[in-house]
Amino acid sequence: MNPFFQKITNKIQDWSTAAQTVRKWQNDGREVVFTNGCFDLVHFGHVAYLTEAAAQGQKLVLGLNSDASVARLKGAHRPIKDQKNRAYLLASLEMVDLVVIFEADTPLELIQSIQPDVLVKGGDWSVEQIVGSEVVLAKGGSVKSLTFVDGHSTTSLEQKIQKG
Repeated sequence: MNPFFQKITNKIQDWSTAAQTVRKWQNDGREVVFTNGCFDLVHFGHVAYLTEAAAQGQKLVLGLNSDASVARLKGAHRPIKDQKNRAYLLASLEMVDLVVIFEADTPLELIQSIQPDVLVKGGDWSVEQIVGSEVVLAKGGSVKSLTFVDGHSTTSLEQKIQKG
């Protein structure tokens, strides 16, 4: 296998392996940031957001909604790209250190398993609304609502594609 592709593949981990990876990073003194989302059609807003998220610590873990989770949250017509495609695309981004797929509608159990130091979501979420905030705050971590980039959303991109 191509070494670059292997590096991308290694960034996609199951829950147990991801928890071990995060503990190692934390034991090495690295601050671990967690965010999550569907990331169905990656666009400029996602890249800007993930860049800002990564800047909040030394390692960025991305919880990725599974196909079934996306369909429940966004409707039967979604996701447009399957979870494997989404995971590999996101793992190929330099600022993303780890991708973990979760099946539930929220990443709460994944956050409990991984125990990140910093939890972030986009600016369309208030800190109080961010799922898992109580877990991270209870361990002395921080929760942040990051900048929202107006005019960039998967829904608007999907609508533009449908209009042709």
